[in-house]
Amino acid sequence: MCAVDDIATIAAEVPWPDHEAEQAAREHATCLGRLDALAEWLAGTQGECPPHEPRRMRALVFAADHGIAAAGVSAYEPDATAHWVADITDGSARVNVLAELAGASVRAVDVGVGRPTGRIDCEDALSPEDATRALQAGIDVADDEVDAGTDLVVVGDVGVGATTVAAVLTAVITSTEPVKVIGRGGGIDDYTWMRKATAVRDARLRAWPHRAAPAELLAVAGGADIAAMAGFLVRAASRRTPVLLDGVMAAAAALVAQDIQPRCVRWSRAAQRTSEPAQALALRRLGLEPILDLGVEAGDGTGGLLAVPVLRAAARTAQ
Repeated sequence: MCAVDDIATIAAEVPWPDHEAEQAAREHATCLGRLDALAEWLAGTQGECPPHEPRRMRALVFAADHGIAAAGVSAYEPDATAHWVADITDGSARVNVLAELAGASVRAVDVGVGRPTGRIDCEDALSPEDATRALQAGIDVADDEVDAGTDLVVVGDVGVGATTVAAVLTAVITSTEPVKVIGRGGGIDDYTWMRKATAVRDARLRAWPHRAAPAELLAVAGGADIAAMAGFLVRAASRRTPVLLDGVMAAAAALVAQDIQPRCVRWSRAAQRTSEPAQALALRRLGLEPILDLGVEAGDGTGGLLAVPVLRAAARTAQ
C-alpha cells in the first residue's frame, strides 16, 4: 500500500520536460500558432526535436460511485455509472468509437463502481486507508501503461455525482465561493442545481480545514476515482509520460496533483473546454488553455480523443 510519504517520494522524482528539446522546437516554429506550441510541448515531454507522433495512445476512463449522488445532485440515477462502464468495456460507448478514429485504445479503470463513497456534504468520502489505496491504484495503472509502451494518455472519468466532487475540490483549492464553481453537470434542472449548490456549500465547509493536505482533502471531499486520477498524474509525470486532461474531474485531479508536485502540470495539456465553471477555474490555476472548444460536455475521454489528431498534426508539421 502507498503511504503519504511514498507519494511524496514519487512526486520528488517528477522531472521538468526537456528544456533543450523545447528550445529547439521553439526555434523551428513554423508560424502555425498553437500547433507550434503543442509541438514544443511534445518535444519537451519526449526529450527530442523534432517530436514524433505518439505511437501508443490510450484513453483511461476512471470510474467510481459517489455517495453525494443520493442528495439528488445529478440528472442520472446512481446506478448509471455501472451501465456506462459496461458500455465502455464491451466497446459500444462513444469513447470507443472516437478511440478507433484516433488510433487509440480505451481502458475503463473501475476503482469504486458499486461501492459509493460517503456523502461529502455530511461525512468523509473515504477512510484514510481507502484514499491511500485509491492513490496507489492510480500509481499502479500509470506503471502498467508506461511499461506497456503507452506514450500519450487521455484521462477522463464516468461517475454520477462526479462534477459535484470536482466542484468542491476546485472551490477549496482555488479559494472560490461555492456558487461560482457549480455548473449544470449532465444537464440538471434548476431544482437539482439548487440541491447541488447546497451540497457543494456544505462539503466545502467540511473540506476547508484540509486544504493544505492533498491526501486528507481527497479522503474528506474526493472519491476513489479522483484520488486514483491524482495518483496516476503524479506517477505519469515522474515517468515522463504526457497526458491530455478531459473534463472537469480530470482538471480537478490535476489541481490535486499540482498541490502534491507543481511540476506535474508541465506534463499535461487540457483537451476540451466544457461549460463547467469549476473546469475554467481549475485550468486558470493550472495555466492551461484547452486545445478544443467544440461544446463537448462529457469528460469521459471523448474530448481528449478528439484532440489527439491535433497533437499528431503538431508533431507531423514540426518535422
